[in-house]
Amino acid sequence: MKLLVTGGAGFIGSNLVRLLVGRGHVVLNLDKLTYAGNPASLIDLAALPNYHFLQADICDAPAIHSAFTAFQPDAVLHLAAESHVDRSIDGPGAFIHTNILGTYTLLQAARECWAHPESTIQNPRFLHVSTDEVYGSLGTTGQFTEATPYDPRSPYSASKAASDHLARAWHHTYRLPVIVTNCSNNYGPFQFPEKLIPVVLLKALRGEPIPVYGTGDNIRDWLYVEDHAAALLTVLERGRPGETYNIGGNNELRNLDLVRLLCHLLDELRPLPNGHSYAQQISFVADRPGHDLRYAIDASKIRDELGWQPQHDHLSGFRKTVQWYLDNPAWWQTILDGSYQLQRLGTY
Repeated sequence: MKLLVTGGAGFIGSNLVRLLVGRGHVVLNLDKLTYAGNPASLIDLAALPNYHFLQADICDAPAIHSAFTAFQPDAVLHLAAESHVDRSIDGPGAFIHTNILGTYTLLQAARECWAHPESTIQNPRFLHVSTDEVYGSLGTTGQFTEATPYDPRSPYSASKAASDHLARAWHHTYRLPVIVTNCSNNYGPFQFPEKLIPVVLLKALRGEPIPVYGTGDNIRDWLYVEDHAAALLTVLERGRPGETYNIGGNNELRNLDLVRLLCHLLDELRPLPNGHSYAQQISFVADRPGHDLRYAIDASKIRDELGWQPQHDHLSGFRKTVQWYLDNPAWWQTILDGSYQLQRLGTY
């Protein structure tokens, strides 16, 4: 298939692009290359004949229209989004603009492309990738299902909830073949060093205090990013337009327990010369405003209908992640010093 992936230079996007290109699909990676987009994450794909890159803003309607006209994608996998909760609290405007207006722009471009009288695309798909944060916060029991009412608590999750509603409305009003996925917290290779797991690892390796919000009792369901990419391809190939599929890792952990686990893995894989544990660097900091207590995904629908389930448990996935950051300091060091922003790939 010819697949247009938005946000393919980001964390989840780059892992997804690797999977799609490896499966032989022709991929156009459309990414604005904001601070979170890193061309180095895909530099080894640049010369492949079935991989193309276009630097463009999903809110730029003429640029998006031109991309659809030139590439004629069989499907869109829409991942481009502002996604960091803390940044959304400090500056919500960018989240409203990108996540809502950008999604609208893509939906309209897809609709115009696939409805064009000269279009030969037989079975298009628009896969809108979202988050479990749109559902709000859980207590100590229960899980989010596809029928859970929306209750977003941050500017980020509110903007994603709005984009989900737009995607579904374009399916019901215009019959655009939209499928929505809502995933739990991802982790793995190429994650930008502002998210919890890379923050913990890089702070630990540099001998700095490892920050933990509040008491560390907030609980998340952790999904290895390669499992998520496989789930998205499964939904693209076998999911039903108009449906929603929750994607989870069956892997709930308190933040504090996760941080301690990461420190334990570092103790094993890169022990400190003085014999101390990295856990001694843990430092509790003021909690995030409106910090949701717990997220947990019921992924039984995608398992029962489409046959997908995660292949990594918490130990295998986190061990692979820690080892990847230990083995790839050149990737994250260029982010920490800012030099990664000077890198650019060619255009389609």
